[in-house]
Amino acid sequence: MLTIEKVNTSDKIQVKRFVQLPHRLYKNCPQWVPPLDIDAYAQLDPKKHPFYEHSEVEFFLAVRDGRDVGRIAAIENRPFNKYHGTKEADFYFFDCENDPEAARALFETVFTWARNRGLNRMIGPKGMGPLDGYGVLVFGHEQRQTMNMLNYNYPYYQKLVEDMGFEKEVDFVSCYLPADKFRIPERVERIAKRALERGGLVVKRFKNKSELIEWAPRIGEAYNKAFVRNWEYFPFTPREIKFVVDNIMTVADHRLIKIITHGEEVVGFLFAFHDVSAAMQRANGKLFPFGLPDLLLEMRRTNTVSVNGIGILPEFQGHGGNAILYYEMGQTLLSFNQFTHVEMTQVAETTEQMRADLKNLNGVEYKNHRVYHLDI
Repeated sequence: MLTIEKVNTSDKIQVKRFVQLPHRLYKNCPQWVPPLDIDAYAQLDPKKHPFYEHSEVEFFLAVRDGRDVGRIAAIENRPFNKYHGTKEADFYFFDCENDPEAARALFETVFTWARNRGLNRMIGPKGMGPLDGYGVLVFGHEQRQTMNMLNYNYPYYQKLVEDMGFEKEVDFVSCYLPADKFRIPERVERIAKRALERGGLVVKRFKNKSELIEWAPRIGEAYNKAFVRNWEYFPFTPREIKFVVDNIMTVADHRLIKIITHGEEVVGFLFAFHDVSAAMQRANGKLFPFGLPDLLLEMRRTNTVSVNGIGILPEFQGHGGNAILYYEMGQTLLSFNQFTHVEMTQVAETTEQMRADLKNLNGVEYKNHRVYHLDI
């Protein structure tokens, strides 16, 4: 017998079942990277996650004969709908055994949930903010998940979703650049140097982590302004900006965070991170007693760097800012003498400039995450 169970976020046992289900589902999957428990549980805690201050999320489990076989979250992002003039609901945290009946029951539950709130379109997978990876992985299943910046799922997920009638909304592509080819093309270098010579735009290099943290609020403000033309944009609250920046700073190396300033204003940024996926797999969600020390050691051992978060304020686009960021990052990565792989993660196909940039950098597409839509 199959039943759908609504999760009470005040019930620690139910919450644990929801969070732990993927651990069982992907137990023998070498590509899956478990999230840290501290992050996974915070997403179900209205007191800890700032998204709940303005929007609504509910969580559901599919239970067959007493065993959890699937899960899903239904989301109403009110600032997004207000900004875009839409009535959309999102689904996220969709995980399921290869069980079409359970998948259908989960989706029908979130459809009903959305209709009851006057919403008429379902989008997903799309989470509660920029720290949640977008989409169903439809290409690149043989590749290990890049920490939790990207989602991972088995190939059969695509069929489970599409059998519900979902159609493609947008693809997010990740590119791979072998470090020996990560030489900035001469054309990009010329544009960068010309933009710097003209004055006005300046690259800020951080001396240490403390200085980076001092600049964090200004970086957060720029982050909020840079993506206003993007498909997924919605205006963040001050607490959401702090939440995102605090999470970024936790794993940031000040040498791999690049910003461009115009006067005292941050007008562009590029975030790169040591890929500590292997250590996260060993930690299996637990930071203590061994997880955190191993993560810190992995930052020295890893040969992969992930670039996730590139933005230029709209009014400064077309002035060479992107070229400056790429040129500066290229010089930095080569100076580390550590990295043999560079990954540029989740670039939406709708961001024409970024796609052109990746082509100029000789990026090879090797993962594709698809966001779907369905009128309900």
